[in-house]
Amino acid sequence: MTFKRIFPSLHLFLLLVTTNLILFSLFRFIFYNWFQVADSTISNAMIQHAFYIGFKYDLQLSILMNLAIAVLAWLPFMKIRQHTFAHYFWLVYLLLVNSTVVFIYFLDIGHYDYLTRRIDITVIRFLEDMDVSMQMLWESYPVFSIIAALFVVIIGLMWLFNRLYCYVAAYPREKTTKKYKSALISISFVLIFVGILGKFSTYPLRWSDAFFTTNQFISALASNPVIYLSNTYKNKNTRYDIKKSEAAYPLIASYLGIKNRESAATMNFTRREQSRFPFKLKQKQPNVVMVFLESFGYYKTGLSGNPLKPTPHFDQLAKQGILFDQYYTPHGGTARSVFTAITGIPDVEMIRTSSRNPLIVTQQTVISSFTDYKKFYFIGGSVSWGNIRGLLGNNIPGIRFYEEHDYQSPIIDVWGIQDIDLFKEANLVLRETALANKEPFFAVIQTSGNHRPYTIPDDNHGFIVNNKKAEEVKPYGFRSVADYNSFRYLDHSLGYYIDLLKQEKYAENTIFAFFGDHGNERQAKHIRPSEEQLGITEFHVPFLIYAPGLIHQPEVRHTVASEVDLLPTLASVAGINYNNTTFGRDLFNSDFDDTRYAFTFGLTQPPELGLIGDQYYFKMRNGGINPALFSLDSKTPTKNLLEKYPELAKKMQELAQSYYESILYVRQNNKP
Repeated sequence: MTFKRIFPSLHLFLLLVTTNLILFSLFRFIFYNWFQVADSTISNAMIQHAFYIGFKYDLQLSILMNLAIAVLAWLPFMKIRQHTFAHYFWLVYLLLVNSTVVFIYFLDIGHYDYLTRRIDITVIRFLEDMDVSMQMLWESYPVFSIIAALFVVIIGLMWLFNRLYCYVAAYPREKTTKKYKSALISISFVLIFVGILGKFSTYPLRWSDAFFTTNQFISALASNPVIYLSNTYKNKNTRYDIKKSEAAYPLIASYLGIKNRESAATMNFTRREQSRFPFKLKQKQPNVVMVFLESFGYYKTGLSGNPLKPTPHFDQLAKQGILFDQYYTPHGGTARSVFTAITGIPDVEMIRTSSRNPLIVTQQTVISSFTDYKKFYFIGGSVSWGNIRGLLGNNIPGIRFYEEHDYQSPIIDVWGIQDIDLFKEANLVLRETALANKEPFFAVIQTSGNHRPYTIPDDNHGFIVNNKKAEEVKPYGFRSVADYNSFRYLDHSLGYYIDLLKQEKYAENTIFAFFGDHGNERQAKHIRPSEEQLGITEFHVPFLIYAPGLIHQPEVRHTVASEVDLLPTLASVAGINYNNTTFGRDLFNSDFDDTRYAFTFGLTQPPELGLIGDQYYFKMRNGGINPALFSLDSKTPTKNLLEKYPELAKKMQELAQSYYESILYVRQNNKP
């Protein structure tokens, strides 16, 4: 009794997958040998890992291409038999699928040769001027030879596929028990499912797995052109209008303090910034630790006047550092917040998030100016979440990821280990790093526990659940008692971390930045009416700089601040002179104090653009639709003051529109 005699469809499927896998591996070796360059930063380990990741993409594609045969060839009129309708149907199917895939591979090689970039959905731009594109192809490449090679590959494949089909169809069938059949079918489809997933993890194989290094050739080597092209399809409208960007540049350049600009056509956003932090640093370069506090809206904290006082530890910590109480994220959502904080570019992606858009994965970041710093990213779950791995690994050389399976602590829910253990594990790594190395470190800790399912484990270091009633917590911004206790537990975890830091020598020479990744749009009766009625609670979060060995004059700053300002400000505090290429501005640079705004972005159609100032909030739909100006201190904040203050409204409208057009341009032109 043999597999091929019982399951001809699965046998043919296996042969076809193997054939495609060999072909795609051959293409990858050709790509490597054709385009490899002498680069001392490329190690053998990187090349091997790229081939390993690429093999998994190739296997995934091979399975998907032939899956129809495994699934449909069980039907009576589709069974594997020679000289039947099914025979010719499957050959035509294989011809169409393989011709398309091989054509994309050939196109990808030409595309990479021309632009040093894997083929993506932006290739459709060449169709907009077909005459010029065809002439360029004719003059640049041996078109007839390429077409001939393409036909040879396709004809050779079809000859092989027909031989394989006839080989399988010629075997006589054997009967077997239903139990045996069911077992083999189940095992086969489990293996197929695993092959499509690509890895045993919380998250399946994603495009970001190819971007495990900042070396662009290695990332291209690890990618599969067909899968990468399909991943970029949803971002086919990721474009900017160059005329609008050029028109917006003078105003936005003035707002950002760009002095070395020549004309709108150059659109140079790069400027070299000096530290403007007013306090003197010690001789030793300080460490930096950024902490994303999940859903840490300002209105929920005791600092906002919340009578529930759910954040005693954060409130106490704020008395020891520099607190920015008018700090805003451009949007809700953690993945958007990570992209904005790391790049300094608000996430204006309409299809999911920017971190999930492979077309804009490569971005310059201020973190690059922290040269000679060891880089770490700690997350309780997986860095594949939100494709954050691609964003960070592709842009921050040498960054070391720590995720759920790298810790000794147990995984408690979908978000991995609990936040209190995340702080403990991160502290152990940073302590060892400080003891073993002379170089300072730059670390990011991303909490996630303050999120559904609101898990509070038994091993919680003394946390006491407060069983208030729902009607007691809902008026102050919490959707439920579980939400309330989860928020308290995040604060408790933070307090635990601070207690650990008091025992660590490295903390004396470390700058800690604690900030909410975003808030939530909630009603809360203890805050000013504009916050809840205009939806500002979604954007308003605290930002605290805590540096026990550096800051000896705690203060609260009421400066309007945006998440894009985070890294320039931390670089300034650390005494780092840095290259700034995006929208952040040092919050300690008094030159900007008269023109401080926080840009906001809403996922409407058209998108909603906003600017929060110290007294007014301007909102409109993209293109100047439904403009409105609101007073932040008014008892009737929803009243439109556009006619009362037309000049102010016009000024804010022009800046908001210029900001948006510049974002669209910069995010595609901010290469390291």
